[in-house]
Amino acid sequence: MNILRTITLSAFLATALSAAGQGKTVLTAETIDYTGQKIYIDCIQTPAYSAEFDYAAGETATYTFAPTRQVGMLINSRTLVIVAPGDSIHAKVRYTDPKNVSVTFSGTPSAVAANRLYQKVQALKKSMRYRSQLLSCVTLDEKPAQRIAQSRQLLEKTAAFVETAKDKVTPEAAAYVMAESEGLAYLSFMEYPKMYAELRKLPIAEQEIGDYWALMDSVELRADAASLSCPEYVSMLMRYVAYTNEKAADGTYTMPQKLEDIYREMAEGLEGAQRDAVLFHLLTNFIRGGKEVERAEPLIAEYRQKYNINKDYIAIIDGLME
Repeated sequence: MNILRTITLSAFLATALSAAGQGKTVLTAETIDYTGQKIYIDCIQTPAYSAEFDYAAGETATYTFAPTRQVGMLINSRTLVIVAPGDSIHAKVRYTDPKNVSVTFSGTPSAVAANRLYQKVQALKKSMRYRSQLLSCVTLDEKPAQRIAQSRQLLEKTAAFVETAKDKVTPEAAAYVMAESEGLAYLSFMEYPKMYAELRKLPIAEQEIGDYWALMDSVELRADAASLSCPEYVSMLMRYVAYTNEKAADGTYTMPQKLEDIYREMAEGLEGAQRDAVLFHLLTNFIRGGKEVERAEPLIAEYRQKYNINKDYIAIIDGLME
């Protein structure tokens, strides 16, 4: 996708999605000890909201837009800032070395509290050495029992952080922060024992994790808009469908690989807002891949007619397909 096309698409989507906005949102990014030439600001929920700025030491990048709901904005693909309609927030991002970035916030009190809460959970994961990439855990020979225990600890501590901050943050921000930890933890429950068994050749029955098929028994899945805007949570929902189908098939299940087969499995395995969010992410990720995009057209038509609830989703898909 060329630069002109990207700008046109972003402008089109921003106009469409901000029509019902509740006020301008202002995000300012002050970067310290940054070595890049550009400052990039991108929304993880939609390509409608994105900007780039020439970087000059001492200057602050200011991005003003009008989201219809809470979104997460990435600064230089690394620092997530949670913002809601009408927020004004300043992020001071310090690049101490290529692997370490610290950030402080000022501005709208609820936005500042939300982002401090989010960063507190990120610091927790760092202190726990809780890796987001499961393949890295296998490479380092992290035992499944340890990963599952760590995941439960992450959930417990995140819930405690959210409870402490609940009077300062919006319900949407609290849901997003909790959903991200749940997405990572529940994916670990379902995916890591299988992955470890395949790559380390240790059968699940010998991993000392108890009943693999009972790990998700007490889980209540989320269906609120804020949680479903979290990519980690949506990815977990997709794995949950495969997990439940595999459990029901008693060893005869084969995970689908083709877009059409994955789409059908997700459509049949979920309902309502969960299905809407998962199908949207499946279709947009395929379209952005840029190969055989025409294969998505009949699925989009069915999705539009039968499953779409969030009209922002279909506006984004239409924009990507133009």
